[in-house]
Amino acid sequence: MSYETELEKIKAEIVKNLPPEIKVKNIEFEGPEIAVYSENSDLDAIENSNMLKDLAKTMRKRIVFRWNVEKRKDPTETEAYIRSLVGEEAEISAIEFDHTRGEVIISSGKPGLVIGKKGINLKEIRTNTFWQPKTIRTPPIESKTISLIRQMLSKERQTQKEILVKIGRKIHRPALFNDLEIRMTALGGFREVGRSAILMQTRDSSVLIDCGLNIGNPNDRFPFFDVPEFSVRDLDAVIISHAHLDHCGLVPFLYKYGYRGPTYTTLPTRNLMTMQQLDFVQISEKEGQHPPYSRRDVKTTVLHTIPLAWGKVTDIAPDIKLTLHNSGHILGSSIVHLHFGKGGYNFVYTGDFKYQKTRLLEKAAVKFPRVESLLIESTYGGSQDRIPSRQDSERELRQILNTVINRGGKILIPVLAVGRAQELIIVLEEFISKGIIPNVPVFIDGLISEATAIHTANPDFLSSDLREKILHQGKNPFLSDIFTTISAQEERMDILQGGPCIILATSGMLIGGPSVQYLKGIAQDEKSALIFVSYQVSGTLGNRIQRGFKEFQYVDAKGRTQLVKLNLNVFTLEGFSGHSSRSQISQFLRRIQPRPKVVITNHGEESKCVSLSTMIHKKLKKATKSPKNRETVILK
Repeated sequence: MSYETELEKIKAEIVKNLPPEIKVKNIEFEGPEIAVYSENSDLDAIENSNMLKDLAKTMRKRIVFRWNVEKRKDPTETEAYIRSLVGEEAEISAIEFDHTRGEVIISSGKPGLVIGKKGINLKEIRTNTFWQPKTIRTPPIESKTISLIRQMLSKERQTQKEILVKIGRKIHRPALFNDLEIRMTALGGFREVGRSAILMQTRDSSVLIDCGLNIGNPNDRFPFFDVPEFSVRDLDAVIISHAHLDHCGLVPFLYKYGYRGPTYTTLPTRNLMTMQQLDFVQISEKEGQHPPYSRRDVKTTVLHTIPLAWGKVTDIAPDIKLTLHNSGHILGSSIVHLHFGKGGYNFVYTGDFKYQKTRLLEKAAVKFPRVESLLIESTYGGSQDRIPSRQDSERELRQILNTVINRGGKILIPVLAVGRAQELIIVLEEFISKGIIPNVPVFIDGLISEATAIHTANPDFLSSDLREKILHQGKNPFLSDIFTTISAQEERMDILQGGPCIILATSGMLIGGPSVQYLKGIAQDEKSALIFVSYQVSGTLGNRIQRGFKEFQYVDAKGRTQLVKLNLNVFTLEGFSGHSSRSQISQFLRRIQPRPKVVITNHGEESKCVSLSTMIHKKLKKATKSPKNRETVILK
């Protein structure tokens, strides 16, 4: 069966299941969605009825209704109408038009006033402009990354429309084989931490989950793209679990070498990974290294990225459906659930996950429709891995801060820009505002401020407690005047020459960035302290210092290598980690519904992957595997 025949078959089925009063102008595949363009004036009646749900259930497809393009009012007239309708009290900061989806996005300080009582304003906008209104709260901190992405999409909306149509044609092509043969090939991140990449294949489809860089080892930086199973040209889709470089850092590399399919992830992850990728290119160029891709490749990635909400079942290939669920690791991070065939086989990949609620995020999801096999991280899966409770770690942090500050020292906390930084901002804001520690300056350096701005733009992905504080109590810790953002070298020198303070700086593993500059400045000060709060990958400077090294080499601005001795105090607080402890992994495995038949381990040092696999087999009586990189596992 050809693509055209399949499209005509789907069109006929949609029309057959619609009431006769619905006038269909056109039906198009737009990425994973089937867009039905209607001549009807009142789409509210369609959207508020069960018609869409029933149709989607019948056809097992994502179907959206849109007005015929010719009906839409001119964008300039529409904007003037909206501002006049809702008034200045709504504090509208921006109105943008998504011509691809027929949406008008209204950013407002008071979205409730834009919506109106019982949604009356939204109905008026739809009825009088034939644009579908979407309201978002104006973020309290402007994000340069989000603004850049919006500019890209606005300028390239026709290009993106064409991309979606091409993607839709590929997704909805007829499947050639009825028998499910499912293979998983380990391209990276197996029995190691870094360059995560998992290739999932059937006889009809090929999907890549994560595409990361090896941060700690420049000699083995890329996944094993040279295995015979992998082909960029054969890829149907890329799925990104979250926005740390060891999981998303090489996605633009695929587009550089010809991939033109979709990348699926959540909206916050799209924004954060774009920020990280652009920063990676900039830092590589600044350090005189040749980056593996360019800014243009990052832009191509953005145009091909399709953001998904948690819990939405989405077709990504003729025989594969994708659903994302909260993983609790960082903002927007997801557990990946793949449904193969007609639900005949289900695969779940935890990615990096945290099965514990934190100040920043809710804990990872455990309920899925079906699970036959589970791929689970092993970062802290060793038999000796014990992560203290968050309360104990906060108590220890408080004691260290008080001790160091009272003796006149400085505290450097190297952090990943996304995740641990925001968690610590919340904790430090409470410590200082409540007088738990002295009111010393807290300096924030690196990408942290931009990542925090993206957090404030996505309150729906934060923990319920934090969301309540921000949206309803007017207490936003990210806006506290306790924190000072640093960006210039002169400011860093002033901090190093000044009095007691707390410094949050990237990179979190001391492999570059401002954290290394600060470390050099305070290294020999016995009154000062270095505190690790995140996982230190083997091969990084952070890992070496954590293991007891008392000196390190530093290349200054003139290219001269200097030897720096460490006299400051070094602490590690594991309780702030965004990964699950071994006991939390066990709890997750006991509470996941339904129970998987096979559990596969990855994302951990070799001994930890094997140890966790052995424990699961012995104690939970599960079939387990701990593959090596380049190994293929036949799942079905």
